Amino acid sequence: MLSAYGAHDRSHGRRPEVSPLPTPPRSSRPRTAPQPSRRPSARDARPPAPAPAPARRRPRWVMRTVTTLSVVVLASAGIGHAVLSSLDEDIERVDPFRDMKNRPEAGHGMNILLVGTDGREKIGREEREKYRLGGAPCHCTDTIMIVHISEDRDRASVVSLPRDSYAVTPPHTDRVSGERHGEHPLKLNAAYAEGGPQLTVRTVEKMTRVKIDHYLEVDFASFMKTVDVVGGVEICTDQRLKDSHTGLDLPAGRHTLKGGQALQYVRARHVDGASDLSRMKRQQHFMAALVDRATSSGILLNPMRFRDVTRAVLGSVRADEGFGTDELLDLGRAMRNFSPASSEFTTVPVAAVGHTVKGVGSTLKWDTEKSQRIFEALRRDQPLTGHRTRDEAQRVPVDPRQIRVQVENGTRTPGLGRRVDAALAAIGFGTTRAPVNAADRDVKRTVVAYDPRWDRSAKSLAAALPGSELRAVKGQGATLKVIAGADFEKVRKVRALDPGQGEFGVVRGDEVGCS
Repeated sequence: MLSAYGAHDRSHGRRPEVSPLPTPPRSSRPRTAPQPSRRPSARDARPPAPAPAPARRRPRWVMRTVTTLSVVVLASAGIGHAVLSSLDEDIERVDPFRDMKNRPEAGHGMNILLVGTDGREKIGREEREKYRLGGAPCHCTDTIMIVHISEDRDRASVVSLPRDSYAVTPPHTDRVSGERHGEHPLKLNAAYAEGGPQLTVRTVEKMTRVKIDHYLEVDFASFMKTVDVVGGVEICTDQRLKDSHTGLDLPAGRHTLKGGQALQYVRARHVDGASDLSRMKRQQHFMAALVDRATSSGILLNPMRFRDVTRAVLGSVRADEGFGTDELLDLGRAMRNFSPASSEFTTVPVAAVGHTVKGVGSTLKWDTEKSQRIFEALRRDQPLTGHRTRDEAQRVPVDPRQIRVQVENGTRTPGLGRRVDAALAAIGFGTTRAPVNAADRDVKRTVVAYDPRWDRSAKSLAAALPGSELRAVKGQGATLKVIAGADFEKVRKVRALDPGQGEFGVVRGDEVGCS
């Protein structure tokens, strides 16, 4: 994945940088459609609710946050049944699995389909104006995600399905006109407009061959409420973030964001030239920080605070009948040790942007081979990138591979320049492989000389040289200079703050939080 920082250290036109619910059966036997709730209520005697009104358009950030809210915050406490049972009635129910046939074979673990609707009408006028929540309505979902919870409850894998993905629906009845349609192409987010939750689930299963076990539909009113009830979420940025569209204006540093400002942070897409790509990075940062806040602050171990958080979320969601109190309890008991390192995030690989389809318009066409490998990993209950071990590398804002370095020997020790050059190259820095002697051969402390425009690259390089001195040299250019001094001992391993490395650009929650 590309860096959220855009093309350069700053916007100077420089080179790019990469800088607890009954647990699902722990077997592979096929599953039937979700069973009705085991506890009859007055609601059972009511006539069927009318078809839901078309959803308004809403940004992707809601779904990415709800992944955490619905799967982690709602299911990680292991508290008593009484605390949650009364909240079960707050959930509006839908039946997205009605009369579904020829479904994919069930695998291990649990797959939850998360879709987002707008719900901005639930937010007061003053707040809508303050946080720039205008925009035309859209009878569709703006974001769709599959959240896979592993069978051992040790991992959550989140796969985002782009809203403009090219899709082909199965035969269905249009929920607005009542007309019967055969299968036909459309953008994935339009499936909700034509057939609601049921057609959305059917279309996703058809495209991915991943069986969906539960369905959650949320709006971003719950996002703001939940961020506020957990006491805010801490994020950090090494540069100012300013977006005139959302009103976001954050100076560099650490910030604790409350609901409205957090909403601006995850919506912002005009802070640099990377647009949606950098917004996706910020969403990952926020989700990791939210998981960390929920799992480390004691919220999930305090029944009353947990109830308040749960109520804030459940008051704005719709879910299938099978997603209830017992499921929450059982899953929560299993997930007590869940942490940011237990989560991984990615987006379906795209082979073609601007794939034009007659009557549909410009779509995103998935990379068939790569996307199927991701979905196969979900079906097999495997990590998206295999098992990765933690290392002691220090996180830095710029990928070492994007940093050009000239090494100079500032001492009279023969071969020191070659040794420093080789050590930096070994951990990924783009050295010239041609070290030279410095003009001053009596340097006591190693120096990293850099053009001020490449200050983030300089900080990344200095992190690999413990004790080194940063020295700004205006006009030096893009190549950084290391003048090895008598204090040099070793090179420390570093890695990019936003890794996103590997074939699918997968990152763990602990890899995108504050360092």
